[in-house]
Amino acid sequence: MEPNIAFIAALIGDTARSRILVALLGGQALTATELAVEADVTAQTASSHLSKLVEGELLRVRKQGRHKYFQLQSPQVAELLESLLNISAGSLNPKSVHGPADPGLRRARVCYDHLAGELGVALYDALGAQQLLTREQDETRLTAEGRAFFAALGLDLEELKGRQDRRRRPLCKSCLDWSERRSHLAGALGNWILEDILAKGWAERALDSRAMLFTASGLQAFSKSYGLAEG
Repeated sequence: MEPNIAFIAALIGDTARSRILVALLGGQALTATELAVEADVTAQTASSHLSKLVEGELLRVRKQGRHKYFQLQSPQVAELLESLLNISAGSLNPKSVHGPADPGLRRARVCYDHLAGELGVALYDALGAQQLLTREQDETRLTAEGRAFFAALGLDLEELKGRQDRRRRPLCKSCLDWSERRSHLAGALGNWILEDILAKGWAERALDSRAMLFTASGLQAFSKSYGLAEG
């Protein structure tokens, strides 16, 4: 039996369900109540949509105590949504929005589990300019210089590769940024960088959006650490 593209397209194509999915692009688990607010629907309607998305394997449920939390099923679902955002932003539909209107989201945001926006693209460009990353036939790879560079930052590459193999996830992956229309870094390494930024206190997640809020000193340290032009 051939894969049923129409089934997945129909799930994503509903306005409320698409809002739910995009709300979860930040990688955080949200409750049905929170997602009802994001989709601007009643709790009962949200529950129906969430059931369909879980049954369609676009979302997964995590239970903690009496509460249920919803997350995207996998990085592949996040990549699909990001691709659809790019296509939508480039369409001729006059109602389409070319990237987020919020300047904070354009500046830096979470794309599932890695850094996106202007700073995400700047990071990708800086790593490439220093030959720490290389792109060969659309495949992004960490160079020998890159391995040494990240080891000096405290990355245990072998441990990261072990986790990546269990999840069947690439170490490095270029992801087309839907507001900048250029690549940012995804994959296990992109996730490690995001978690390292948060652990060092250079930035924090916004409470009400996918925006990453860098402090002035955090942005300076981030830029210096990765060789970005901005400080």
